[in-house]
Order: sequence, then C-alpha cells, then structure tokens
Amino acid sequence: MRQELMSLPKTLAEDVARNLVMVAKLLDDEPERAYQYSRVALRLASRVAAVREAAGFASYAVGKYAEALAEFRAARRMTGNSELWPVMADCERGMGRPERALAMAGEPEVQKLDRAGQVEMRMVAAGARRDMGQADAAVVTLQSPELASNATQPWTARLRYAYADALLAVGREEEAREWFAKALEADQSGSTDASDRLAELDGVEFVDALDPEEAADGDARQPVEESRVEESEAEESRVEESEVEESEADEVPSDEDMVEADDADDIEPVAEGASEGRAAGSDEDGDDR
Repeated sequence: MRQELMSLPKTLAEDVARNLVMVAKLLDDEPERAYQYSRVALRLASRVAAVREAAGFASYAVGKYAEALAEFRAARRMTGNSELWPVMADCERGMGRPERALAMAGEPEVQKLDRAGQVEMRMVAAGARRDMGQADAAVVTLQSPELASNATQPWTARLRYAYADALLAVGREEEAREWFAKALEADQSGSTDASDRLAELDGVEFVDALDPEEAADGDARQPVEESRVEESEAEESRVEESEVEESEADEVPSDEDMVEADDADDIEPVAEGASEGRAAGSDEDGDDR
C-alpha cells in the first residue's frame, strides 16, 4: 500500500493514509464510521487498489454487498491477484445469489489461493449450500483435512464453528456440541460465540445480576428504623412548604408593581432576538457528495 501511495502527491498521500488508518481502526467495532472514512479515501484516490479494497471491506461490513463487490472487482483488476475471490463470492450470497457463489467455488481462481483462502472459500461454499436448502451437502463441503487437523491456525476456530453450526442444522446435536467445544478451544481471539452456543445446547441460562424484580424487592425490605427516619423528614418538609405558601399568599402585589409588570410585557428580549438572527444566518449550505 505504501508504494501505491508514494505515486500520489505528498499531501494527498498523507490524507489518504490517515483515512485508511481510520478504516482499519474502526472496521470491527464501528463499521458505519469506518465506511464514512472509506468513502473519503475513495474520493481522494479511487485509482489506488488499496483504497478500493478498503472501501470494499467497509461496504461489506455494513451490508452494502453490491457496492462491496464492485470495489473488490476494481481492486482485483488493478492487482491481478485472486485473494479477494472468497469475499467476492460471499458478496454474491449477501445479494441473494448463492448459486453464483457456489459456481465461483469451482473456478480456477480458487486453485491460486493460499491455504487460508481455500478454507475461506470452502466456508462460503458451505454457506451457499445452506442458502439453497442443501443442509446435508453443507456438512460434507466442510469436511476436509484442515478440519481434521489438530494444529491451530488463524482460521481453525471459524472452520470448526461453521462445521458445528452445519451439524446442528441437520439435527446432529451431540456432534455439534463436540465441535462447538473444539471451536472454543481454538478461539484465542474471541472471533466466534462458541461459548454461548455451548451454553445454549447445555440449557444454561445467564441471568442479569441486577434483576429489576430483585432490586424492587430489596427496596421494599428496608430496615424499620431507616423507614421511620425518612417518614419524619418527609413530614417536616411538608410543614415547611405549607408555611412558605401561606407567607407568599399574604404578600399582595401593589398597583405600582402590577403596572411595572404590564409594561415589561411590551419589551422584546434583545438577546433572544439576536440569537434567533444568528441561528437563521448560520444555517448555510452543507457540502454533500
């Protein structure tokens, strides 16, 4: 990416780089903001492959699959490599075209992928099978040497999780539980919710420690002495308010005071009028793409 940005004027390259850094930083936790940064980078340098790729992943993260696919295709044309092939196929699934995703799984580009890319393509193909109602075929699609391996790779947890989910979809619950446990064992980064799925299969229900009903019961069981003190303070407060209201009722405004109050209604507040004028003047045009 750095080499691509070096072809841009220095100031422009710095602006693009800053936006791409924000895309990478926000993509997982704040995808909408990441998407906005990607659109800025795209406006600045649409002919840079790294920008098109980042824009594709940002669009993918917010479910804009047609837009993401267009950006991935553009990046692939610029670079000539096939590493984006699996995510492009998954975009086809997102657009409701699982048959196209499945067709892509059989294309020569898959053979050009590294091992991680081929595993990713296998998971996409299994997902396409399930989209098409072929749940048993999805299970078979995921059965591979990578699944059987005891070695832990960056994709191991996700592959095992996908297999467990596919098993559960065909009613093989005991096997599904076993593979969810294996996924959890390999999931060092917490990329799956395998622990929640295991708990669900085991019938474990998590209860909020601050149950509103229990909190309400706890309030009702206050110590007797404390309750009496609060009642006494409340009674004193009511007596004081009553005395204040009686004293205010005895103070009748004079005729002179009433005249001054009437005259005050004719005075327009300068600060309010000025602020309204500023508000009206500040609502100028905005820059929209």
